[in-house]
Amino acid sequence: MHLYSGTSVDFIDQTSRNQIANRISENFFAHFRYKPSESEVRSWQNSLVRMASVMELGGLRDQGVVVEYQLPLTSKRLDVMVTGHGSGGVPGAVIIELKQWDRVDSSPIDECVATFLGGRVRDVLHPSRQAGDYQQYLLDTHTSFSSGDLVLRSCGYLHNMKRDHAAELFDEKFEDLVRQWPPFTGDDVDDLVPYLDATIGEGGGDETLRRVLDGAYRPHRRLLEHTAAVIRNEPAFTLLDEQRVAFNHVLALVRAHALSDRSTAVLIRGGPGTGKSLIAVNLLAEMAAQGYSALHATGSKAFTENLRKAVGRRAASQFTYFNSFSAAEPGSIDLLVCDEAHRMRESSNNRFMKKEDRSDKAQVTELLDAAKVSVFLIDDMQVVRPEEVGSSDLVREAAAARGVTVVEHELEAQFRCNGSDAYVQWVDNTLELRRTPQVLWERDDPFDFDVVDAPEELDALIRSRAEEGSSARLAAGFCWPWSKPQHDGTLVDDVKVDGWSRPWNAKADAGRLAPGIPKSNFWASDPAGLEQVGCVYTAQGFEFDYIGVIWGRDLVYRFDEGWVGQPEFSHDSIVKRSAKRAPARFTTLVKHTYRVLLTRGLSGCYVYFEDPQTRDFVLSRTER
Repeated sequence: MHLYSGTSVDFIDQTSRNQIANRISENFFAHFRYKPSESEVRSWQNSLVRMASVMELGGLRDQGVVVEYQLPLTSKRLDVMVTGHGSGGVPGAVIIELKQWDRVDSSPIDECVATFLGGRVRDVLHPSRQAGDYQQYLLDTHTSFSSGDLVLRSCGYLHNMKRDHAAELFDEKFEDLVRQWPPFTGDDVDDLVPYLDATIGEGGGDETLRRVLDGAYRPHRRLLEHTAAVIRNEPAFTLLDEQRVAFNHVLALVRAHALSDRSTAVLIRGGPGTGKSLIAVNLLAEMAAQGYSALHATGSKAFTENLRKAVGRRAASQFTYFNSFSAAEPGSIDLLVCDEAHRMRESSNNRFMKKEDRSDKAQVTELLDAAKVSVFLIDDMQVVRPEEVGSSDLVREAAAARGVTVVEHELEAQFRCNGSDAYVQWVDNTLELRRTPQVLWERDDPFDFDVVDAPEELDALIRSRAEEGSSARLAAGFCWPWSKPQHDGTLVDDVKVDGWSRPWNAKADAGRLAPGIPKSNFWASDPAGLEQVGCVYTAQGFEFDYIGVIWGRDLVYRFDEGWVGQPEFSHDSIVKRSAKRAPARFTTLVKHTYRVLLTRGLSGCYVYFEDPQTRDFVLSRTER
């Protein structure tokens, strides 16, 4: 998808006549079914006029131009790409990331700078790193570039900035970035023109542009080998027993289906800590090493972003989301690994899609159709939001409707909770989610579980474990408001219990945060996350040595009624809405929420209950 493409002559002409922004706006509305913001339209007008001036000055009148080009299987769009031929007649393209910034300052975040954007100062990626990432992504995944037939370069153009206000961009810590993907300021036009000319100055851009627009997504073997090497060098990704059995079965299926039209769905079921995600990343590594196209998908931004961070920037493109496959060619992927598949939605459609781009397929069907072998790693009792519909039955029914064979594996060995399967069974039994033999919690179990009397005690326990060198976090039910950061980027102490208070982890759209506060996606992995309380949406999918749980009043136990959901104490607006339609559904979702929180610990879990009766009931289910 792109919002504009044409010859450089047409681009310069339409820009000089102030027509370009309106044309892009119309195409934007036609595609997304809502109007772009006024600020975005102004940015197109202002930046593209400056880009056209550069092309006019450089005599670039036989080139191709594409604006707002969407990178395959992502929602990211690069600003401008100019195509043509360079010296020796070699076809090529240049990515230009356009910025309206007028100054930049230092940022505490690696590879970032600070600038005034969207009404406040924000930490943003250095334009050289942004342009370089787009270039690498296309080289790794776009057939027109991965073959090596087209040269690809990239740069940034900060047309409102003067060199003397751009000192931070050229700081020595950015030396490598600037050398590979140079940023040009408004008074660097005499340097920008020859940079473009070297790759696309010989013209013939229309033909090259067509090759780019006709190209398809296909991971290059270099990328697959890189992803495999990164994962294989991580000793924590070792498989055992039934994990290895499931893993080997999937490998055999991918090889068997590679040259056929058959497709198979593999359903791998297991509770918390049974190693579902270990299987997922190992499958990705092995299939990538063997040259098969393989992708990992989830429905969790925090989980996916931490995986991307763990494997490194280059391998990150192999990790994506469930809603990325609505336009995928059937069977175009050899292996699609759907991790945390319980977080699938009914549909990948959203209110911003234009009518003709909406899919009549369920999201699970899109995933089944996209790959020859699709693997669903699932825990039926980790659905925590009403719009999450993933389940074993859903996969079975969707596969049957498509004529897709389903094979199943069950994971039982426990690799979390100090290897105590008894603890997970006890949690499930106590929450009345399923009947298990573990009615009472035995205090001599190797897993360290305890109920504490005060939030201060819970906080102190978690901090003491962290001081001993363990990973430890506090988490809570969604029973308190969640404020935006204050003007200085600090967080509000929203979680208040009997005089004790702490902030929630930062919101996903929090903007610039004060130094030392991690972005929401990295609360689970950044040591500074110890200073905030996490909710289920930032904790799900992760594990810590020790977890401290604040159990709010949204789920209480009454000896004459059993478990009672109390939506009036919930601040999760989406889950609360489900209570109006189906009170029992609200109770089930909140039970799942506390099950997720209680099973995040590798070695121990400590709990503080706001409600005394609930505390007494849980204690009655323990040996004392």
